[in-house]
Amino acid sequence: MEKSSPTVFIVDDDPSARIGLERLVKATGLDAVSFDNAEAFLLEDLCDRHGCLVLDCKMPGMTGPELQQELLGRNCPIPIIFISAFGDVSTTASTMKLGAVDFLTKPVDQSDLITAIDSALEKDSERLKLSSEIDGMEILLDSLTKREYQVMTYVITGLLNKQIAWELGITEDTIKIHRHRVMKKLQIVSVAELVRFCLKAGIQPVEIKDPQL
Repeated sequence: MEKSSPTVFIVDDDPSARIGLERLVKATGLDAVSFDNAEAFLLEDLCDRHGCLVLDCKMPGMTGPELQQELLGRNCPIPIIFISAFGDVSTTASTMKLGAVDFLTKPVDQSDLITAIDSALEKDSERLKLSSEIDGMEILLDSLTKREYQVMTYVITGLLNKQIAWELGITEDTIKIHRHRVMKKLQIVSVAELVRFCLKAGIQPVEIKDPQL
């Protein structure tokens, strides 16, 4: 994913509030893009951009919480800061449970909003960093042959080479060769590091019911 400067997206149907928020964000040196409704934001398909979303809770058409649900359904993890003049405990709790960074009451305290934006952008930076790491890991994993990948899923179970050889019906020397190639291609030097690599990549060890000794 290409690196880009962060953008604060603002969705609020109140023109004065929208303009005020945009000016505040730009005064901090950040880019800001505003929309007067949730549907307009969705049309832009901005999920891959580095940034966060300052989102009004109650709007005509799609509400803020409904937009949050829609973004989750689209696997769009942009951090959201809710703002509302009508905040209630249940709405605040439900949006926070779904991952909102903060829920601020209008009129929004400027320092609280900037603090929330900083937190949201830091969260998004971590997301992008992890996404970049996963992309790099997938490139390395694609270099493995089917047999090497299979052997890897046995190695991370903690089985010895001779046990893996018995499970796969091949020689122990062949297992050693595949194991060496896996470590070299993935640029890994220890089984512990390989286990951590696979855990981060979402690779599960093969299930062994009764390993032979």
